[in-house]
Amino acid sequence: MTAHLPHNLRSDARDNRERILDAARSVFVTDGLEVPIREIARRAEVGPATVYRHFPTKEMLVAEAFTDQMRACRSIVEDGLADPDPWHGFRGAIEQLCDLQARDHGFTAAFMSSFPHAMDFAAIRTSSLTGATELIRRAKATGRLRPEIGLDDLLLTIMANNGIHATTPAARLAASRRFAAHMIRAFEVSPTSGPLPSAPRLLPAIMPIR
Repeated sequence: MTAHLPHNLRSDARDNRERILDAARSVFVTDGLEVPIREIARRAEVGPATVYRHFPTKEMLVAEAFTDQMRACRSIVEDGLADPDPWHGFRGAIEQLCDLQARDHGFTAAFMSSFPHAMDFAAIRTSSLTGATELIRRAKATGRLRPEIGLDDLLLTIMANNGIHATTPAARLAASRRFAAHMIRAFEVSPTSGPLPSAPRLLPAIMPIR
């Protein structure tokens, strides 16, 4: 019995950590990054002291909660840079970033926040932004991306996409894809014609007045 005690404690600690991270991601999506630690602890069914034992500062909790999404973001940018067609790589990156964001509504707040002590998170974000700048430069060199477009326009796209609200997750994803298509056309010097992704229903069906 005694020999198994340390292992059980480590298992409990891992379970607590995962519950805290799951609760944090959920609450950050619905209530934003300003939600108090005690609310995260309540949803994770642990005490605030347990949260602080795993994450001494709130910024460490936020960074850990969204590190996987940051890595996915960097991977999207790297895939765009690896594309032999710079315009296709730029367009694909916008589509995938909007898609990633639509699936995880809390990602944008984390991405736009500053975490000076969360070095891994900050390094991944810096790498993503550096890659995005190069992606834009290459797309401009093809002559298809408008010359006045810069990194701030890409960030503005991400911020605007974050504002999409829909009745269901599927509708939000569909709306995000249509929005990305609109933005890509706005960025292109001579937009190509073609069908847009289908428009989802963003409001509940209007009931007839009796």
